[in-house]
Amino acid sequence: MRVAAALVAVTAVSVLLKLGALDAGYWIDEAIAVGIASHEPGEIPALLRQDGSPPLYFLLLHGWMALAGEGEAATRALSLLFAALAVPVAWWAGGRRAAVVAAICPILGVYAQETRMYSLVAVLSLVAVGAFVKGHRVLLVGALVALLYTHTWGVFLAVPLIALSRDRLVVGPAVAVLYLPWLPSLAFQALHTGAPWSLAPSVLYLVPVALLVAWRPRDRLVLVAAAGIALAWAASQITPAWSPRYLFVFFGPLLLLVARRPSWAVAGLAVALVLAGTPIKSNARAVAASVAPSVRPGDLVICTQPEQVPVLYRYLPADVKYLTPLGTPADPSLTDWRDALPALRRGTAERVLEPQLAGVRRVVLVMPVDRHPRSPWARVVARRTREWRAYVRARFESAGATSHPDPARFRSTVRAEIYSLRP
Repeated sequence: MRVAAALVAVTAVSVLLKLGALDAGYWIDEAIAVGIASHEPGEIPALLRQDGSPPLYFLLLHGWMALAGEGEAATRALSLLFAALAVPVAWWAGGRRAAVVAAICPILGVYAQETRMYSLVAVLSLVAVGAFVKGHRVLLVGALVALLYTHTWGVFLAVPLIALSRDRLVVGPAVAVLYLPWLPSLAFQALHTGAPWSLAPSVLYLVPVALLVAWRPRDRLVLVAAAGIALAWAASQITPAWSPRYLFVFFGPLLLLVARRPSWAVAGLAVALVLAGTPIKSNARAVAASVAPSVRPGDLVICTQPEQVPVLYRYLPADVKYLTPLGTPADPSLTDWRDALPALRRGTAERVLEPQLAGVRRVVLVMPVDRHPRSPWARVVARRTREWRAYVRARFESAGATSHPDPARFRSTVRAEIYSLRP
């Protein structure tokens, strides 16, 4: 009875710590997630061939939205639910201290307030590692398959867990057979989507991996975490696929490792706090609100960063048209990442913008605020932004509605300007 009461108390504290930004405006990835989940379940797996993700989270989000609604707090409540579930799962997998660490982990708190799959990834990672430690092979198979259908990086946890499992000859083939239906989509995504906005990770990411192995070279959890992160690092040198938030796949083994002793738990939480960032990740809703009163039916919204369109589509009036350097989006609630970088490089103002301006009298120009673009994608977006803005300003005059965002406060920042045709 005391254990149950303590578990309820820790879980309640965990939820209370994660309520601060549920109503904040969506950022890019969240709007894309809601856009995908808004489609019929039978359409979602095919849609994801242009996104790059597996289908499980989006199917769950679709069902959740049917019950809870499509508002920011409603969709994020699903992530909050998964984050709360991480507490009892951590207790089961690693004991009371693991549950406390999961409850107050700052970086999990950030993603518990985001309409994405990362808190579900954390739970499935914990279940998989707990099953691995306790020798529950059926549960291990189920958790790994669910993880693979939730995030592609699940493969980097599955490989070392299977290799080091005492039941590898049963677990490996079972996982492979159950994941087989998704492999054609995965192969297509690897060839045509990837993550063109990302950079190859620095070798510095391997330093903590090497320290982990040097610290406990025979510890199976250390080997799982180190091998998995090294595999992800190596794969991301070959093709763009790296983002620090993808490391949530290793939440399970890392949490159990840092929870073993109080000093390690404190150090782990300090690292998580540094990595957490802000839960309010975009100013797009505020910018859309600032220009919406001036927007008229039929106005052309020109967005030089294509992946911002799903956010704008949510917050701007419904009767506007959209254009990006990739062309006119077939579905503004989605981003089509298929071969997007070559298409962006071809998306010059003369080739894409000029043919769409015939008969247009007013445009809303939405541009990213990125002072130091680093990835190939961001650099081409910056080039298209300069070019397209100059083209618009040469043919239209300012209507006087310009937003002035504070780029230091957000991960994803845009500004918007309204122009009317010169007399």
